[in-house]
Amino acid sequence: MTLSSLVVSRDWPEVSVLECVLGGLHITVDVEPEPARARAKLAKSKIDALIVDCDLQGSHSFLDELENSTRTVPLVIFGSAGRRNKNASAPFVFEKPISVEQAVRTLSAARNMILDGRLRYHRQSLNLPVSVTNGSKRKLDARLLNLSQGGVGIHLHGQATLAGTVELGFALPGSKHSLKLEGEIAWTDGQGNAGIRFVEVNRRVRQNLQIWLAQQYLTQ
Repeated sequence: MTLSSLVVSRDWPEVSVLECVLGGLHITVDVEPEPARARAKLAKSKIDALIVDCDLQGSHSFLDELENSTRTVPLVIFGSAGRRNKNASAPFVFEKPISVEQAVRTLSAARNMILDGRLRYHRQSLNLPVSVTNGSKRKLDARLLNLSQGGVGIHLHGQATLAGTVELGFALPGSKHSLKLEGEIAWTDGQGNAGIRFVEVNRRVRQNLQIWLAQQYLTQ
């Protein structure tokens, strides 16, 4: 999955450094030297990261407008020392002249933030067997329909019903890891479908799940 960025600057030597580093991080780059046109692009296009040159005329009013808007994208600000917008709540900031090392470090952190946000809500569609153990300790056969960091959707065979807490066991496709997780029933629809929310996931299992989901997401 390729991410996208919008660089608002006309400082072409610095833009060249950013384009090189962003390309290496698999982030596409759209350069816009006019804040007004950047504003229009941001309003109608899906952009993952916004990078603004505070030395550019009109950039401060552009950033002030972002502060008051509902548009939320990770924001990176760069400019000469003392020229950065003091009111902009940017999680990432660096100064000119931009070194490759500095750009790699800062933009890698921004990319990780973007991916973390996306993966938190990503739900991977699946169709694989899962064992479900309810309060009776009787294992029920089911199909795993989707998987996220926070839970799963399943379809039960037969007339079985679920309530309360359950234990789940399944193998991740293409992975050597089999997961055993505890969850609680979030919803059922009376037709065998149920949503289960994970509870008390240990750190190793959570890490394996996050890595697998990230791999699936990035290869889509």
